[in-house]
Amino acid sequence: MPILEVKELRKSFQSVVAVDSISFSVEAGEIFTIIGPNGAGKTTTLEMIEGLQKPDSGEIQLKGMNWKGDSTRIKQIIGVQPQTSALFDLLNVYESLDVFAGLYERSRSIDEVLEFINLTDHRKKFVKTLSGGQRQRLAIGIALVNDPDILFLDEPTTGLDPQARRNIWDIILKLKGLGKTTILTTHYMEEAEKLSDRVCIVDQGKIIALDTPQNLIQLLAKEREIHLTFPSSMKDAQKMVLMVKAYPGVTKVHTDQNKLIFSTASPEESLYHLFKYTTENQILVQQIGIKDLSLEDVFITFTGKEWRD
Repeated sequence: MPILEVKELRKSFQSVVAVDSISFSVEAGEIFTIIGPNGAGKTTTLEMIEGLQKPDSGEIQLKGMNWKGDSTRIKQIIGVQPQTSALFDLLNVYESLDVFAGLYERSRSIDEVLEFINLTDHRKKFVKTLSGGQRQRLAIGIALVNDPDILFLDEPTTGLDPQARRNIWDIILKLKGLGKTTILTTHYMEEAEKLSDRVCIVDQGKIIALDTPQNLIQLLAKEREIHLTFPSSMKDAQKMVLMVKAYPGVTKVHTDQNKLIFSTASPEESLYHLFKYTTENQILVQQIGIKDLSLEDVFITFTGKEWRD
């Protein structure tokens, strides 16, 4: 039985439908990531599951319990790191964890949590003196302090530098190693691709795709993007556009300065004809690249638009 089940969840704010009949389930031990641009409905979905927002309709079950009849029990088994964490600036790191530990029937050792989030050496630092990455690790530590079965991390790496972001990734993967279930939201495609067991793409309040990152990317594997760079001007790249468009299976042909870019379902065949043409016409190709497909390509394909922050 899934540890979390969401059925036909719906939420409106006046005339705006923020979440439109969303349904999914999450297995124990999964890292389940919800991705989407601002306004997609991912934070509202998370807040309803966490009990912070009341849905207009739909059903939420956590370990077979629901908020209407089991709210006290549910609060003991979940941990929440909200998008904006309200920490106490004049408490130190240890005191912050200790305050929240006192709110629960059970709690992990504070020293153990400090080690887990790599803040042992900063235990006596006031919260106001912490860096952005340290504050986010502390917020995750607070979500961990009651030893929850399910953790909700709402955009935990937004605004962090690459190194701080990787530190958060390490913590999320360690949580998985402990058998914890993590529900994650993020703006970062690379983050979702590297961390997730499954990814749920949400746009305009609806789920538009849900699967493992590998399976979602595999849906596009028939088509690859080819980049050819010419040493001269746009002239050679533009001269080849009409010819490349005529190849079977070729789509999305365009130029960018001295670069020709196109997608093709038959990369080997397309390149064979292309190089035959450049050789016969003594056109020098400076560089060639075949782009690896990513989760961002999946998003653009399903939504028909570029990723929006």
